[in-house]
Amino acid sequence: MVDGTWDPRWAGVADALRDNFTRGELGAAVSVVVDGRTVVDAWAGWRDEARTRPWTRETAVNVFSIGKPLAAILVLRLVAAGALALPDRVASAWPGFGAAGKGDVTMEHLLTHRAGLPAVAAPLAAGTAYDWTAMCAALAAQEPWWEPGTALGYHTNTYGFLLGEVARRITGRGAGELLLEAIGPGTELWFGAPRDGRPVSDFHFTADMTAMQEGDGTGMSELQRCAYLNPPGISGLGTVNTAAWRAAVIPSTNAHGTARGIAGVYADLLTGGILDPVMLAAATTEHAHGPDLVLERTQRFGLGFQLPLPERPLGRSPHAYGHFGAGGALGFADPDARLAFGYAPNRGGRRWQNPRTLALVDATYDALG
Repeated sequence: MVDGTWDPRWAGVADALRDNFTRGELGAAVSVVVDGRTVVDAWAGWRDEARTRPWTRETAVNVFSIGKPLAAILVLRLVAAGALALPDRVASAWPGFGAAGKGDVTMEHLLTHRAGLPAVAAPLAAGTAYDWTAMCAALAAQEPWWEPGTALGYHTNTYGFLLGEVARRITGRGAGELLLEAIGPGTELWFGAPRDGRPVSDFHFTADMTAMQEGDGTGMSELQRCAYLNPPGISGLGTVNTAAWRAAVIPSTNAHGTARGIAGVYADLLTGGILDPVMLAAATTEHAHGPDLVLERTQRFGLGFQLPLPERPLGRSPHAYGHFGAGGALGFADPDARLAFGYAPNRGGRRWQNPRTLALVDATYDALG
């Protein structure tokens, strides 16, 4: 049964959520905001594989890379305030970062996945992902995997450490605190799990991701192996439901939230509540487009936001911006339709090709007309 509220015109979205349970859904929520009004806030299913803990209105779940544009927002707000500029060298804010040939890496390189730092090559101990200082020291010491600015490669698990450390050095405050300041303490998105007593769903990886966890990276390039598996557990494999993971701040990977929180952030972006219009326009303009050296497919980015591709649309607008997360989680804004969308599932899927995600997006636009 689907719980929640929705405008009768948007009942098809709730129906699609119900039908997703024939497509392998375990537990999930979806939210849609149009012209600042929430027209869908629905949830269904279970927080655990044993189906003993129902999903409720307050349930949060790990939404993975939904956190990447949130990390970017921390830096974009500093750019808008004049505390730094996109052409600035990262080392001007973070002096140790300039080691190992990174002296000319700019803030724009970091924001657009072109800094050459998607992974640390030196083996790191299990648990290092929970140690902000150790992760940032390892990244500062790392030689770029390619000449910065010349290629694009998804900074899968390092993106949030890099941007968060720049913001910390400028403001003296951590990424979690800065996020709450940026989006408002009432918005249901956090780096790490919320600490307000609400239920947090387990996340359930697909069999192929579990095999990666139990294997040694066979079949991956060295770059991919280091990006996803060094330090052990940094992608959430084998760690995502642990207390240590939930207590840590890993902005690229362990953002937690509700679908209502995801849609709420994109609704606020549409109205200028988080970034001023000039900064938002710059952030949602194409800055990087081409083959991705980590994912081995084409990518297209603004400043922290994924932008639409023919094979990976964000709704039905060429002007949309947002980000997918592992398992098919999705948040985006469609400025043409004045629409914000959030989907937060707890079972892995095909990311941006997940049929459950696509069904909800299609139902949203069918209702929009």
